[in-house]
Amino acid sequence: MASTLADINSQIKKHDELIAQLRKQAEDLRNQERAGVIEEVRKKIAEYGLTASDLKLSGRVGSVKRGAGAPGTKAAAKYRGPSGETWSGGRGRKPRWVTEALAAGKSLSEFEIK
Repeated sequence: MASTLADINSQIKKHDELIAQLRKQAEDLRNQERAGVIEEVRKKIAEYGLTASDLKLSGRVGSVKRGAGAPGTKAAAKYRGPSGETWSGGRGRKPRWVTEALAAGKSLSEFEIK
């Protein structure tokens, strides 16, 4: 058992180095396994003549399906700013022109598109 702070710090450093080595080994093994899986999948795709559509792939890596609405659809503008900019009112953060106007004492109803 370590008796001084220096001994403990030395042991921590050794363990950190070992952990880094083990993580590197794990990453290398994962990459090797991944390469094998990719090769198997490619063979099956070629063997069966599969397409991205057959596999229900969108073509975008890491894409996530959204639950509400179609991706990329814009909501109708409800507010128009003094320079003609618009905002749908409720999606994401308020635009700068809205926050500045509210801070200046104006209300959203002044910017409503009627």
